[in-house]
Amino acid sequence: MAEQESTNNLIHLGVGGGSKVERIKKESAYLRGHIAEELAQESSHFTEEDVNLLKFHGTYQQEDRDQRRARRAGGEEKAYQFMVRSRIPGGVLTAEQYLAEDEIAGRYANGTLRITTRQGFQLHGVLKGNLRATIREINEALLSTLAACGDVNRNVMACPAPLASRAHARVHEIAHTIAMHLAPRSRAYHEIWLDGEQVQTVQQEEGEVEPIYGPSYLPRKFKIGVAFPGDNCIDVYTQDIGLVAHIEGESGAEDERLAGFTVLVGGGMGMTHGKAETYPHLALPLCYTPIEEIVEVVETIVTIQRDYGDRQNRKHARMKYVVAERGIPWFKSELESRLGRTVQEPRPLQWNGVDDHLGWHEQGDGRWFLGLHVQNGRIKDEGATRLRTGLREVIAEFRPGIHLTPQQNILLTDIQPAQRTQLEARLAEYGIATDPDSLGIRRFALACPALPTCGLALAEAERVSPTVVRQIEDELRALGLENEPVTVRMTGCPNGCARPYMGDIGIVGRTKDFYHIYIGGDQPNTRLNMLYAQLVHVNDVAATIRPLLEIWRDERGASETFGDFCHRVGLEYLRARVADASQPVDVHA
Repeated sequence: MAEQESTNNLIHLGVGGGSKVERIKKESAYLRGHIAEELAQESSHFTEEDVNLLKFHGTYQQEDRDQRRARRAGGEEKAYQFMVRSRIPGGVLTAEQYLAEDEIAGRYANGTLRITTRQGFQLHGVLKGNLRATIREINEALLSTLAACGDVNRNVMACPAPLASRAHARVHEIAHTIAMHLAPRSRAYHEIWLDGEQVQTVQQEEGEVEPIYGPSYLPRKFKIGVAFPGDNCIDVYTQDIGLVAHIEGESGAEDERLAGFTVLVGGGMGMTHGKAETYPHLALPLCYTPIEEIVEVVETIVTIQRDYGDRQNRKHARMKYVVAERGIPWFKSELESRLGRTVQEPRPLQWNGVDDHLGWHEQGDGRWFLGLHVQNGRIKDEGATRLRTGLREVIAEFRPGIHLTPQQNILLTDIQPAQRTQLEARLAEYGIATDPDSLGIRRFALACPALPTCGLALAEAERVSPTVVRQIEDELRALGLENEPVTVRMTGCPNGCARPYMGDIGIVGRTKDFYHIYIGGDQPNTRLNMLYAQLVHVNDVAATIRPLLEIWRDERGASETFGDFCHRVGLEYLRARVADASQPVDVHA
C-alpha cells in the first residue's frame, strides 16, 4: 500500500509510471496534446492520445456502429463522429441558451438534443470539421463544454426545482460555485477552441496552471451532487461527493437559511463484468460542514482522491475504492490533517422519496413551473409527438427559465398564472403531454444512449428501452398492478450511466441482446439492488420479471414497493418460489 501511495504521489508531481492514460495526461502540456494540429488536418478523426485528451474539453470521439460492418466490407474507414457535452451546473440555463443549443444541434449534430442523467446536454453526430464551430458557439451562448468529461470534476448536480426559497437559491449558488472552483485552469481550452479569448464560464489565475489538479489531473472522473433535504432526486449516494443541505428556520419564512451540509463520500455506479475488484458503491456519511467552509472541504476531498486514487488500474481508480478499502475513519483523519482542524460529525438524514418534479407546481413567488417528460432524455420529433419543434417554439414564445433534471426531463420555469392555459394549448399542438399521470412506468424509466454511438456499449439501451418498459408495463397491467410506481433503469454496459444499480429494476447489458437483471432497490434510492438473473435475452426480460411481480402482488405487505419486497424476502426465496412455480404438476401423483 505504501508503494502504491508513493507511486500515485510521484505521478501527481509529474514523474513516475502509471497507466497509459496517466502518461498521456502528464505529457499533454496541460491538456493541449496535438489537438490543435489535428484539427487543422483533413482527417475524420483524432489519434488515440488526443482522443483521451478531448474528453477534458467535453467531447468523445465515437463512430456510428450501425455502419461498421458495411463500411468494413467496402474497405472504408469507420463512420467517425463526435459527441459534445455541455457542462450546466444544476441543469439551469436561460431560454436563449436552450435555443442556442437547439440551433447548434440542427446545424452541426444529428438534429436531437439529449438531456443527460447529470443535468447537462449532449449533441450527437458532430463531424470533426464542425467540432470547433460547435464548441465555440456553445461558449458564445455563455455555456461551456470544459470538464463535462475527463478525469476532473464533472457537472455538479443540484435539485432542479425552482422554488422561490432563499435556501433553495443558495443550493444552486453553491453548486455553481463548486463547479467554477473545480474547473481546470489550463488555457488549452481557450487556445484551441476560442482562439485565446477569455469567457465568463472558466476562472483563470495568473501564474498557476492547475493549483488543484496538478499536471496529471485526477486518476478518474469525479462527480458531485447537492441535494435538498428530504428529496433524493439527484441520487446523492451515487456521487463521489454528495452534499445534503440542512435548513434552519421555517420553510419560506424570513429566518429560513441554508446552514450547512452533511457530506457523503465514495459513491459510484461503474463496474466491469467479471472483475470482482470493481463494484458499485454507495456514498457514506463523512462529516457535517457549515456553508462557509464547504468549498474548502470539497476541494480538500478532491486532493485526497488526487493523491490516493489508483493510477495503475483505471477500472479501480474511482474514489469509491479509496473509501471502501481504507474506511471512513482513515478518510476523515486524512481530511482533518489537510484542513488543520477537526470536522463535525455527520447529521442524520431523512428522505421522503424522489420527486421528479413533473406536472404543474407553484414556485412560491406567484409563478409556476411545468415539468415535461422526455423519454430517455432525447429531445426529438417522432411521429405525432414533435417534442423538439414544440419546445423550440414554446420557449421562443414564452421565454421561460429552463431546468434540466436528473431524470432526463425538462422544467419550464417562471410561468405566470395567466399563461398556463395558453402554454398547455401550444404544447398540445405538438402532441406534447403535460399530465405525468398518463405516463405509467415510463415516468420512472431511464436509459443510457448505448448503441450505435457509445464505444463502451455491449448491448442496446435507449433504442430498446421503450419496448422493454412497455412489455413490463403490460405485465403489471395484466396483474392488476398498473398504478404501482416501478422504476426501470437500463444500460448497454456495466458502467452505470443511467444508475441501474439503484431502484426497483436494473437491466445491464452483458453482450449483444443479453442482459443481467437486478432487483431490490428502494424508492428513495438509498440502497443498491441485487443481481437476480444473468444473460437474459432482451425478448425475455419482461417474462423473467413477471413471476416476481406476481409473487409481490400476492405476498407483499401494505404499501410495500416492489423493490422493498424483493429486498425483504431475498434472492434465495424468490428464486425458489419461481422455480417451484415452473415445475410441471404430476397429475398421477
